[in-house]
Amino acid sequence: MSFTIVIVGRPNVGKSTLFNRLVGKRLAIVDDTPGVTRDRREGRGCISDIEFSIIDTAGLEDATVGSLEARMRKQTSLALDKANVALMLIDARAGITPLDTHFGRWIRRQGVPLILIANKCEGRAGFNGLVESHSLGLGKPIAFSAEHGEGLSELYDALLPYIKVNDYKTTTERQHNDDNCFEDKFANHSI
Repeated sequence: MSFTIVIVGRPNVGKSTLFNRLVGKRLAIVDDTPGVTRDRREGRGCISDIEFSIIDTAGLEDATVGSLEARMRKQTSLALDKANVALMLIDARAGITPLDTHFGRWIRRQGVPLILIANKCEGRAGFNGLVESHSLGLGKPIAFSAEHGEGLSELYDALLPYIKVNDYKTTTERQHNDDNCFEDKFANHSI
């Protein structure tokens, strides 16, 4: 059984871009149109010597029973059932929205360890949203840019305790090296 990470958040916060970054290739469709991702997508990802299964989920939206959005949320819930840790993304340029607050509470109730990622923080573009994301009460957010690969070393450091707690081994600990992984945790891997 491998260590499993699930990426969650509202539509258009960069979940699929982060998924593609971590798997090292374009497996998920990335588009500015909300709702392009409808089902969960799974892949193998890594950061330096941490290897994991990763699941990209559809954007979380308020939903009525029986609607497409409700089925998408059910898929996210099923993915969270398999997760060792969830990465909740917010769009730091847009700031915290009521949906971020609502789903932050919902995800916390799922009982899965959570790492908050303030995406789209390249340069200083998302500084205000990064500061504002503390109000979600989900821990210290990681300033990140999935598009540019900024914040990968901080994500590595945030994941490492969950790897150890769950008694998974890093590839370095297993004396194994995968060419698809980043050369070091500070590498800026381009896709």
